[in-house]
Amino acid sequence: MTAAAPSGVMRVGLRRLEHGDGLPLPEQKSDHAAGMDLAAATPDREPLTIAPGARALIPTGFAMELPAGYEAQVRPRSGLAHKHGVTVLNAPGTIDADYRGEVKVLLINHGDEPFAIERGMRIAQLVVQPVPRVTLVEVEELNETARGQGGFGSTGTG
Repeated sequence: MTAAAPSGVMRVGLRRLEHGDGLPLPEQKSDHAAGMDLAAATPDREPLTIAPGARALIPTGFAMELPAGYEAQVRPRSGLAHKHGVTVLNAPGTIDADYRGEVKVLLINHGDEPFAIERGMRIAQLVVQPVPRVTLVEVEELNETARGQGGFGSTGTG
């Protein structure tokens, strides 16, 4: 069930799946944290190892019910990326408001060593964002701007 809490905090329904028992639920760890850590719901005592250059789809052990007009973005954890070269392959991954399946994280190992994902390991972050409905309208011309058609580094190198 999704509803606004009296304090102004959005409530999002979360259903723990059987293989997610015992894992911490995603939560913002500080008053100003944008993301909620996602834990790996891999089998206990059976680490999933990602070889260098390989990718793996990691279960989180829960499904969620986002309200209409919102998405959840799956983003990398900076520590995994910096220390091990492990990141979210399709960053940010998008979970649509009408998806009710298990939240999974597509990780890739850009590092030089195999990387073991153990049960409960924090593997990514989840950020909930509003998504406006958009209708694209075909036009003959676009308004002029100072930048114009400049892209891919056209505004400077730094």
